[in-house]
Amino acid sequence: MITTGSDAYGEILAEQIAQFIVDADRNSARSLQRSLGPSEAGEPCERQLTYKILGIPESNTERDPIAAIIGTGFHMWMAQAFERRQATLPDGGPRFLIEERVTVRDGLDGTADLYDRLGRINNDWKLVGASSLDRYRRQGPGPKYRVQGHMYGLGQENAGRRPDRVAITFIARHHELQVHVWSEPYDRQIALDALARLEQIEARAAELDLANHPENWALTPVADDPACIWCPHLKPGSDDLTQGCPGKPDPNPGASFEALIAKESTP
Repeated sequence: MITTGSDAYGEILAEQIAQFIVDADRNSARSLQRSLGPSEAGEPCERQLTYKILGIPESNTERDPIAAIIGTGFHMWMAQAFERRQATLPDGGPRFLIEERVTVRDGLDGTADLYDRLGRINNDWKLVGASSLDRYRRQGPGPKYRVQGHMYGLGQENAGRRPDRVAITFIARHHELQVHVWSEPYDRQIALDALARLEQIEARAAELDLANHPENWALTPVADDPACIWCPHLKPGSDDLTQGCPGKPDPNPGASFEALIAKESTP
């Protein structure tokens, strides 16, 4: 958190406003969500998912919230914009289903950004940095976002709809409008495989009896290429995995923090 002011009064006011933003974010519905959602089900790191499944409190609570806050505001703007452009289909129902809750399975639901009943496509908005947008354009959405797309497709199917496609729309936080859309046909099996993986992780956590055998946390694997900096359960230097994960050992300890940020730029 960086604050400056033109004078002593401005410095104090800047600190107060910044702290207000941090406190408000920590008490927002998004930050207080404890249950696993469709947007997290494809997370490559099994240890992070285990923390989430077991309801372990977050340890990385000092993450800068401003990108997520801006993203939340953009979602609200898009919802209002589509509401203003809402259309009625021949069946008398709305074309666009906006910010609607869907259930993927019992205990696993989330809010779908936009479902177009005419195009039969579920779309999710991602406001990202310019470098991240370039990466998604070159490399695709990655497993986490791809699974999320199909999870919401399954949620729409469970709601009685017939999704043909899923999409992730990436919009750059930049001084000029840059949009990249990843899309593919909806595949129920991708969502079912992700659900089966979650069940396996839940079963492994139960088998390891982590509550009574905390030493077994070391047996919960970390992803091969984890985005540790942004993990809500990161706790650098931790030797107690019940309180947080120290992250995967750095294979290049001489790398600068700036280089790590560039590699793991926040989505």
